[in-house]
Amino acid sequence: MADLKIAVILGSTRPGRNGKGVADWVVSKAAGRSGADYTLIDLLDYPLPHLDEAAPASMGQYAGDHTKNWATTIAGFDGFVFVTPEYNHSTSGVLKNAIDYLYGEWNNKAAAFVSYGALGGARAIEHLRAVSSELQIAHVRQQLSFSLFSDFENYSSFAPQALHDDAATTLFDQLEAWAGALKDLRQAA
Repeated sequence: MADLKIAVILGSTRPGRNGKGVADWVVSKAAGRSGADYTLIDLLDYPLPHLDEAAPASMGQYAGDHTKNWATTIAGFDGFVFVTPEYNHSTSGVLKNAIDYLYGEWNNKAAAFVSYGALGGARAIEHLRAVSSELQIAHVRQQLSFSLFSDFENYSSFAPQALHDDAATTLFDQLEAWAGALKDLRQAA
């Protein structure tokens, strides 16, 4: 068992979503890596209402059981791969909401981004980079962007081009390096 634990967070709960195939592909590509254990976290399994905590997340005073459960889940990971669709030039509302629920559980951890959409979801990643910086999440340079036109059959069945395989390896290498360095930092504090 690897020392690092990475969550692949599926950021879409939409019926008929394309993200499940993308997230499953990410997990399958990460399988067998010795540097980290990768676990799929599907936001369908964490039905968080629209942010309903009275205190800001940075205070760490979570009142709702759903928030406490989510916090416990996220706290156990050293890094994250956010799998996001692009909706209206940004990430999904459900992913942003899940991120906004917490603060300290994200701090001093690493993240990588995988997106999909008509233009590969690059604009969703740019928004997530800004949000991650505010939460003290170190995000790696390598990203994966899948086009609905060239990486999906009939815009719905995930069939990524082979060129993404090497990029995925680079993404995992960068993420594991940063997650390991930040784990050491958290343990030294």
